[in-house]
Amino acid sequence: MKQNVPIVRVALRSAPTLWRCEPSWSWTCRPLADHLLWCVLDGRGVLEYADRRHDLHPGVCAVFRPGDTPRATHDPHRRLLVFGMHFSAVPTAAPDPRCGEVMDRELLGMLARTSDAAYQRKDELGMHQAELCLQQLITLVWDAVRNPGRSGGDAAIDEIARLLRQDPGRVWSVAEMAQRALLSRAQFTRRFVARLGMSPAQYLIQARIDRAHQLLTESGMTVTETAAALGYTDVPYFSRQYRQRTGRSPSQDR
Repeated sequence: MKQNVPIVRVALRSAPTLWRCEPSWSWTCRPLADHLLWCVLDGRGVLEYADRRHDLHPGVCAVFRPGDTPRATHDPHRRLLVFGMHFSAVPTAAPDPRCGEVMDRELLGMLARTSDAAYQRKDELGMHQAELCLQQLITLVWDAVRNPGRSGGDAAIDEIARLLRQDPGRVWSVAEMAQRALLSRAQFTRRFVARLGMSPAQYLIQARIDRAHQLLTESGMTVTETAAALGYTDVPYFSRQYRQRTGRSPSQDR
C-alpha cells in the first residue's frame, strides 16, 4: 500500500553539513533525538538500520525519525560525500522504508549546496531558503521510496516529454524520439504510454494545445499566428483540435 505523503512543517535543528568522510570513518548512531536527512552525493558504502541493508552510492538518500539508530561504513578508497541536517517535523517526515535512490543527481546536489550556502548567510532569508530546500529534499526522498527502480529508459522518456512541452511547435517524429531514448519505435511508444498515459503523438498535441491556450490568453497573438507558431498549416484543423481538448474555440479564449 502506498503511503500518503505528509505535508510537514519543518524547523532546522542544526546547520546543514556537507562533508567528505575520513578514510577511517564509520558511523554508529545513538537513538536519534530528532529527524535526520542524509544524502549521499559521492562515494560508496553500506547503510544499515532496523535489520535492513542498503548499498550506498550517489543519489541514495534517507530520512530518519527520532529513535532510529542507523549505522554506516564506506570504502576508504571511494570515500562518501554526505549532505545532512537535523530537523524537527510535524507530523513525521520519515517514509518507510527510510531510504530511496533519487535519480536526479543534479537537482539533489544543487539543493544540498543551496541549502548549505543559504544557511551560512545567517540571515532570515537564508534560513527560510534552507528550510525550503529541506522540504524539497524530503519530497524527493518520499518520491524515491514510493516510486523505486526508475530505469535509465524512464529518465530518457521523462526528458523527451520535457522537451516536447518546452518546444511543442517543433516538428517531432516518433522515430527521432525513440532514437534519443535509445529504444526501438515500438519499445519507446509502449514505455511512453505506460509512463505518461498517452501516445507520444497525443502527448505532443496536448502540449501544443496547452501552449496555444497560453499564447491566446496572454500574448495577444491572433489565432492564425498561434496556429502557425505551433506548427499548424491548417487553421481550421488547429481550431478543431483546440475545441476537442478544451471545449472552447480559440477565438473564445483569445
